[in-house]
Amino acid sequence: MALVALAAPAPAATIPIGSPKHRLPLPLRMADTGGGDQLITALAPTADATSGTVRWWQRHNGRWRQAGWAPARFGSGGLTEGTTRVQGTSTTPTGLYDLPFAFGILPPPSGTAVPYRGVGADSWWCEDNASASYNRWVAPLPPDCAPGESERLADHPTQYARALVIGFNYRRPVHGRGAGIFLHVNGKGATAGCVSVPAGAMARILSWVRPSAHPHIAIGTTHGRTALTRY
Repeated sequence: MALVALAAPAPAATIPIGSPKHRLPLPLRMADTGGGDQLITALAPTADATSGTVRWWQRHNGRWRQAGWAPARFGSGGLTEGTTRVQGTSTTPTGLYDLPFAFGILPPPSGTAVPYRGVGADSWWCEDNASASYNRWVAPLPPDCAPGESERLADHPTQYARALVIGFNYRRPVHGRGAGIFLHVNGKGATAGCVSVPAGAMARILSWVRPSAHPHIAIGTTHGRTALTRY
């Protein structure tokens, strides 16, 4: 795999295709990378796309290098600005997010350092807007969280074989904006709003992520108001 390594101040504006700056590594073209030394970028060509590319980047001595890449899938409703997203639209929220923890039905891959929760029969993600546990892992399901409004993680053995929680609407959840947005293993097609990658790529990402590097994920499009470089 070819590695790129350049150092320059990150530009805040959109860069014309073909210009020298457009050939800089993607993290250097972003308005913000979260301040850490690891970054995952999930890039779609347009807001109505359901597929694109995930790349993961490592910064060392101020230089960003691509550590890996994989084809990605997005929500069946495309992508939308995360700050105005509406739950139930099957859209993937664009923006820059942290990665609170990982989980999975399978054991964590060798080398995993990020906190990893094993999925059991009573592991749920509460997506009930009326619940105090909205957009949280719960085990078991609390009385105020309706099963029909939530996701029993063990019911998705392929997708949730391994996953990383994307910190969209997580720290201070806004009810109605959306819950349960993850980076997970590919299913049969587009997702319900998550980002997905092949199983092998998911394992490599989990082995690579280091909490001490303050990793983030940036989700966006090539151009327009949801351009990844805006985040």
